[in-house]
Amino acid sequence: MPTRRAKISIIGAGNIGGTCAHWAASKELGDIVLLDIQNKEKPELHMPKGKALDLACCGPIEKFDANIVGTFDYKDIANSDVVVITAGLPRRPGMSRDDLVQVNAGIVKNCAEKVREYAPNSIVIVVSNPLDAMVYVAWKVTGFPAHRVMGQAGALDVARYKTFLAMELGVSVEDIQGLLLGGHGDDMVPLPKRTSVNGIPVSELLPEAKITACVERAKVGGGEIVKLMGTSAWYAPASGTIEMVEAIVRDKKRVIASAAYCEDEFGVAPGQKGKGYFVGVPAVLGANGVERILTFKMDEQEQKYMNESISHVKDLVGVVGKLYPELA
Repeated sequence: MPTRRAKISIIGAGNIGGTCAHWAASKELGDIVLLDIQNKEKPELHMPKGKALDLACCGPIEKFDANIVGTFDYKDIANSDVVVITAGLPRRPGMSRDDLVQVNAGIVKNCAEKVREYAPNSIVIVVSNPLDAMVYVAWKVTGFPAHRVMGQAGALDVARYKTFLAMELGVSVEDIQGLLLGGHGDDMVPLPKRTSVNGIPVSELLPEAKITACVERAKVGGGEIVKLMGTSAWYAPASGTIEMVEAIVRDKKRVIASAAYCEDEFGVAPGQKGKGYFVGVPAVLGANGVERILTFKMDEQEQKYMNESISHVKDLVGVVGKLYPELA
């Protein structure tokens, strides 16, 4: 008997959500539900249904088979294997990720309540910013085991880091191995000592100043795009998200930097059972979600940066706790 296709529901059919649907369909990862809210100013429009139909018409050309549904109704996410939450206010010029927390916490909270109701067995990937705090909101609201809730951040941050290194080196991005830890964006933790080009340490190929410049550019990569376009990026965030979705629905056991729940790992919240936080770490992603976290000993400087990043994540979660005491 053939196994059923995976069901992937994407909440938020904007630039990131629509592009997630595009990547997922082109890779034939499963059937897709694209969900958004109705436009109150133009109620005659049905944007998610329109995007779903447009994408479905690519099937004969791109040679993929998938049932793609656009909807306003959360009932359509029932029995989802994976739910991706992209809903939220995008970052505007001059706006920090911290500025987003008050608005987006409420949006993600509402989405998570619906996921808990209609897709209680799903694995949830959060993309909404400020990422590390929004994953925490989704975890608390759904009540799901921590291994079934995660955030897309590291996949994007590492991709930017590798891209900028490849530009400097004049080599293929496929031959660069690298890792970044910690909070998403400005608070990511650089690990240039663990970066290589087809096994050759990057420190033997680039001067320290060039490597540092690539790290710094990766940290503000999202902000650079906001300044150029006037809104947040969507191609690379969606690509990073679908890399995670693919690892899960195909049980690939991929090691992908993800915002995963940590306690003792990397000194996030040692000895504080049930009081951990979601931060970017190398996670093994498979059919059960975050199946384990790969840990390693950091040097003194790396741990210092990690501690600073964790501190900022805690501050963001503290803001959420003040807005919604029940989530503290």
